[in-house]
Amino acid sequence: MRVAVFSARRYDEVFLGKANRAAKHQLTFFESPLTPHTQGLLAGFEAACVFVNDVIDAKVLRHAAAQGVRLVVLRAAGFNNVDLEAARDAGVHVARAPTYSPHAVAEHALALMLTLNRKTHRAYNRVREGNFALDGLMGFDLHGKTAGVVGAGAIGGVMARLLKGFGCHVLASDPVPDAALARAGVEFVAFDDLLAKADLISLHCPLTAGTRRLIDTSAITRMTRGVMLINTSRGAVIDTRAVIRALKAGVIGSLGIDVYEEEEGLFFDDRSDQVIADDVFARLLTFPNVLVTGHQGFFTAEALTAIAEATIGNVTAFERNGHALHEVPHRRS
Repeated sequence: MRVAVFSARRYDEVFLGKANRAAKHQLTFFESPLTPHTQGLLAGFEAACVFVNDVIDAKVLRHAAAQGVRLVVLRAAGFNNVDLEAARDAGVHVARAPTYSPHAVAEHALALMLTLNRKTHRAYNRVREGNFALDGLMGFDLHGKTAGVVGAGAIGGVMARLLKGFGCHVLASDPVPDAALARAGVEFVAFDDLLAKADLISLHCPLTAGTRRLIDTSAITRMTRGVMLINTSRGAVIDTRAVIRALKAGVIGSLGIDVYEEEEGLFFDDRSDQVIADDVFARLLTFPNVLVTGHQGFFTAEALTAIAEATIGNVTAFERNGHALHEVPHRRS
């Protein structure tokens, strides 16, 4: 199949190229994202391969279908950036990479947690300047703390087990409690109970209508004062302005995020010579107790290999029988 790969970086070309050696699909890589402004690039392709910040709305899908595109395949597990009802109406199938590496994202969430706690990023810079003072670097033992995991699917389940390994009392909130996690000592509780009891909260839920702004002013008021909040799921799961107010008031003691609600047009590119125009994001960077990474939780060799193999597998299956391996069901009206 002729596949247009959008938001492509050098590593996408490398890993997708390796996965495609046997299948021999015709891959064309575009560094630009897929948006209504770039949809003209779809001409001549049968499939569009997209990433988390590409815009696959009704306009793009109608244009894609008119150009002969029959498949949109995501190099990610989440699909909140795709208008599924519009895809159904346009006759375009949508597929994803559902379980590329839960370990990659969970381990990155843990890295944010450990870095914020022990302030190793600040210590690194101090030592390079010859400053070996310990003032301001005090952390706490994770052992014995109560950690809350919101969303106990594949990634959240790995995170819960990692936290158990550190000796935390782990609470989890999920619509469908996992029996294996419960047997491993994870306590499933209501979301409000988790907020009230957790010293550390890590978010691992998909972005849906029910989880958008899940962490808002109301939720924050129910948290333990000084709580550490980690988000590696989707940026819009938290209300960033409400979190900033809570950081200023000391209600949230520290924040680690790998995702941001307005990251489109910001993440994945070198902007070191530019002024950041997003005032909310710029405000986050002023806090000494906030750690931001640019959506790199998925970025391990193992995860990129799995994403590429799932992507090519979806395209190959669709070419052979008209259905991808990991299709996303179209929403009903």
